[in-house]
Amino acid sequence: MAALLKLPNRGRLALLCLLLATLWEAGAGQMRYSVPEEIEKGSFVGNIAKDLGLEPRELAERGVRIVSRGRTQLFALNPRSGSLVTAGRIDREELCAQSARCLLSFNILREDKLSIYSVEVEITDINDNAPRFVVEELELKISELTMPGFRIPLKSSHDADVGENTLQRYELNSNDHFSLDVRSGKDGNKYPELVLERALDREEEAVHHLVLVALDGGDPVRSGTSRIRVMVLDANDNAPVFTQPEYLVNVPENTPVGTRILRVTATDADEGYNAQVAYFLEKNPEETSEVFELKSSSGELMITKSLDYEDAKFHEIDIEAQDGPGLLTRTKVIVTVLDVNDNPPEFYMTSATSSVPEDSPPGTIIALFNVHDRDSGQNAFVTCSLPENLPFKLERSVDNYHRLVTTRVLDREQFSLYNITVIAKDGGNPSLSTDAHVLLQVADINDNPPTFPHTSYSAYIPENNPRGASIFSMMAHDPDSDDNAHVTYNLAEDIIQGAPLSSYISINSDTGILYALHSFDYEQFHELQLWVTAQDGGNPPLRSNVSLSIFVLDQNDNVPEILYPALPTDSSTGVELAPRSAEPGYLVTKVVAVDRDSGQNAWLSYLPLKASEPGLFAVGLHTGEVRTARALLDRDALKQSLVVEVQDHGQPPLSATVTLTVAVADSIPEALADLGSIRTSANPHDSGLTLYLVVAVAAVSCVFLAFVIVLLALRLRRWHTSRLLQASGGRLAGVPASHFVGVDGVRAFLQTYSHEVSLTADSRGSHVIFPQPNYADTLVSQESCEKKDFLSEPQLIPENKEGTFSQVNSLRNIPVSYFAKRNKFT
Repeated sequence: MAALLKLPNRGRLALLCLLLATLWEAGAGQMRYSVPEEIEKGSFVGNIAKDLGLEPRELAERGVRIVSRGRTQLFALNPRSGSLVTAGRIDREELCAQSARCLLSFNILREDKLSIYSVEVEITDINDNAPRFVVEELELKISELTMPGFRIPLKSSHDADVGENTLQRYELNSNDHFSLDVRSGKDGNKYPELVLERALDREEEAVHHLVLVALDGGDPVRSGTSRIRVMVLDANDNAPVFTQPEYLVNVPENTPVGTRILRVTATDADEGYNAQVAYFLEKNPEETSEVFELKSSSGELMITKSLDYEDAKFHEIDIEAQDGPGLLTRTKVIVTVLDVNDNPPEFYMTSATSSVPEDSPPGTIIALFNVHDRDSGQNAFVTCSLPENLPFKLERSVDNYHRLVTTRVLDREQFSLYNITVIAKDGGNPSLSTDAHVLLQVADINDNPPTFPHTSYSAYIPENNPRGASIFSMMAHDPDSDDNAHVTYNLAEDIIQGAPLSSYISINSDTGILYALHSFDYEQFHELQLWVTAQDGGNPPLRSNVSLSIFVLDQNDNVPEILYPALPTDSSTGVELAPRSAEPGYLVTKVVAVDRDSGQNAWLSYLPLKASEPGLFAVGLHTGEVRTARALLDRDALKQSLVVEVQDHGQPPLSATVTLTVAVADSIPEALADLGSIRTSANPHDSGLTLYLVVAVAAVSCVFLAFVIVLLALRLRRWHTSRLLQASGGRLAGVPASHFVGVDGVRAFLQTYSHEVSLTADSRGSHVIFPQPNYADTLVSQESCEKKDFLSEPQLIPENKEGTFSQVNSLRNIPVSYFAKRNKFT
């Protein structure tokens, strides 16, 4: 201190500030004040702003407020001065009863930092209560035989104050027979006793009037009086005596009402009426007399009201034993209430938030609350916990305050709402617990793009669909909410067959339904490949793509197209040739047709619809081959007409028909002669052309006949030569006959040639074509000819993409192999 005085004023000021800062840090978080009771409302208690290191105006700005635990708040903050003031009347006796120190504790919350400060205010006592006797007029009965020195306990006085202000002494008015003696109990209370100083004589004075005065130590001194009337009785000179000067009993607070907790006993040495003892509870201004009941005859003490350790930890009961004439004695029963764990912890929510963004960092404070248990000892030790697997934890603060904070970043798409259950559990056995629920809404941010259930989709649409028809519905899910989950759809631009995709397909941006803007044709294209984009309404928006394949399904919208026989363009009718010698099953011609549809819609069936000679021809159901169903008869007409229907297998089926004209003749000249008489046109100018055509065909036939004759001559010559060789010695006997040319060889030779003849009667379009031979060897063996008759098998030769075909017709037993592809007769 001497060194401090030697420092200059500026140095001493700096050192004093440093000392004050050190003292402030040591006492941070705990403030103590003292105030007397019964002061006026608004009286100054302490400077909170100064103790917090703030200016008065900063209290409201920083959210400084008093936090209580549900009790009536006796103090308030003055926002102008920053002081702690009284908020109402403070009665120390009402708050703390007879406690030596009366301390009121509460907390101050600084909301900007969520800091809690403990405040403790001691309420000092003033002498505002005078000593008061429960019974202001007391009547005592005493036998005249009572010896001097006999003590009579008197009703004690009660003073609600404490310390020097409570009861200090008793005084008795002066008289000749009685004096006053004050005895101090173990509890510190003073109990007055009336002492008989001189023997009584009822005949001299039957009643003695005394005044007992109780004085406290206050300034000024307060007092209370009790008038005592002593009645002198005759003969009864023994008072009841209790077996114990003081009774102690421990009772759990959950003991049921009606339970007997104690039985007091007092005996009287007198006999008869003077020895009859009755027990009474001494009236008490407190609630003790309402909690217990004493049986007057038996001395049994019963519980009449539930005990509560939190309201009163012990009860003092004064019991009087009085004999028949009226002598009495007093004893004290101290009932200690044992605490049981009957109070669950209580929550006081100080601050809580209802919503937090899902990207909030770990450690974000959700709630601040206080937990309190009214029990004592281990029963009041409270632990708080949270259910497992929650992204939250509890942080303990001062005075049983706890913070609820996050432990990781939240995800609204997993849990958008948390009903957080905070469990407070005390240390009793069995323990009691209380649950507090904190509802926390997780606010959404746009962190999820729309997603489709599948990576790719396929849709099917029948062709010839109406414009505007719905094709497919796309649905993307965005787990976000509100605008972040609003999905719009659009198509990626593309070019299909030179036209933009948007001219074929459109999509509803809200529903994701795709519509056809054109009527699709399966024969034009079978499949469309496109990309659908889903975009949410967030800022910035997120999007995703998915591929969609649209397959056009074929419909039966094309009738079968007949390729052969092709419909002529010059108003002529095709004619097929059939020899009269044709056996049943002979292939006359074949109807060839195609269908531009696909699948079942393109499966074709060939059915005879109408024939000039029913039963003469049969049509292959799936091949379209027209064959003779029976042998041709002489009575059969030269010209036979057959209508063939080509039908597909669609639903409903579509069909096309073709009319075949078959000329029946045994030889080519006969066919030409008979066909020449058939005229289908009346034009006289076409006769010259027909004549030329007939001459050309006749010439060709003659050449073939001459060639056959030459071959026969050569065959005969070789046969004749072989005969001569056999006659000369049989040197050629081992040569096979098949090495020579015979009739069968000629037939095999003729099989290698074919030519196309187109005949038109009265027409200018007749022509004859001789194609190249298609044989490998001119002469074939008899055995090979027997195995396979080449002319008996039909040969179809496609000519071009328009679908024309060549038909080979074998004419048996005639020396000319005649291949007719298209025979046209006008």
